[in-house]
Amino acid sequence: MKLLVCISKTPDTTSKISFTNGGKDFNAEGIQYIMNPYDEWYALVRAIELKEKHGGTVTAINVGDASNEIVIRKALAIGADDAIRVDVNPANALQTADEIAAHAAGYDIIFTGKETIDYNGSEVGAMLAEMLDLPYISYINKLEVEGDVKTLSREIEGGIETVSVSGPLVVSAAKGLAEQRIPNMQGIMMSKRKPLTVVASASGLKGSEVTLHQMPPAKSGVKMIDANDMDALVKLLHEEAKVI
Repeated sequence: MKLLVCISKTPDTTSKISFTNGGKDFNAEGIQYIMNPYDEWYALVRAIELKEKHGGTVTAINVGDASNEIVIRKALAIGADDAIRVDVNPANALQTADEIAAHAAGYDIIFTGKETIDYNGSEVGAMLAEMLDLPYISYINKLEVEGDVKTLSREIEGGIETVSVSGPLVVSAAKGLAEQRIPNMQGIMMSKRKPLTVVASASGLKGSEVTLHQMPPAKSGVKMIDANDMDALVKLLHEEAKVI
């Protein structure tokens, strides 16, 4: 079984976010980067678990410049067999999907995280599936393989949906699909010898362009209200919170 896991680099969740160039560009100065958690904890680890159970290979693919190789090497340390880096900084999700599609033929399952924690777009998986003309199941939290049949489950409003798919497909991984793995020393040492292939951009797609980033409004402080002063509570809910 051949498995492809799409991984991306995102700012650490504790990073202080700011923008430059009049709000158009993200300010990367001083930012600590990590592998996107949905890609690492759920997509990558479940792919490795399937390889361990059924045999095969796990390939990690990333679209980005050489600074992304630190997260690619982590994927190799966790258990991926090899990796591909497409040497271009993509302008948007469309270009990312198109770059991956150029190298995604012949895989039984293509994994993405359900979203990246910086943009929360949830776009690449669906775009990639359309480009490859493959079925796409999003936000999965369970995946089992029996022969050529993949059985997947995901949470929907009021319950759990389970579907079966034969043949290749694209999935996006949500919380619950696997448990985080910490790379051990042996994995870290082996990752340095595993192949990481750098390829040139094959995409001419640009799609949308970011023109402005804005920070959300600052949150106001908590207002304490006497438990017996219902009039003050109703007034605040009506005039400030505007929920009644």
